[in-house]
Amino acid sequence: MDSIELITNELITFRDKRNWEQFHNAKDLALALSIEAAELNELFLWKKADEADVEKIKEELADVFNYAFMLAQKYNLSVQDICLKKITKNAEKYPVEKSRNSSAKYTELMD
Repeated sequence: MDSIELITNELITFRDKRNWEQFHNAKDLALALSIEAAELNELFLWKKADEADVEKIKEELADVFNYAFMLAQKYNLSVQDICLKKITKNAEKYPVEKSRNSSAKYTELMD
């Protein structure tokens, strides 16, 4: 069992002991994920990046991961597989020779 699977199993156990699956439909998990990501962003608002509280970042980032893992579980998706496939896809969109040291979007790199 990989670490993501272990975390997901712990989340499901936590959820099931509280009978919360009824609240964890895909739409609400996606909304919760978005809200937690906004809370993570809020930690950086009006600050320099190094001024953000690392302990609070850990808390909010854990919430983001947890909701993302639960959403993946809802659709029987392998987090490892979908992340690795996305990295491969991005490597095609952002070839090193065109994107190195550039923040340009892939559509701007194609000329």
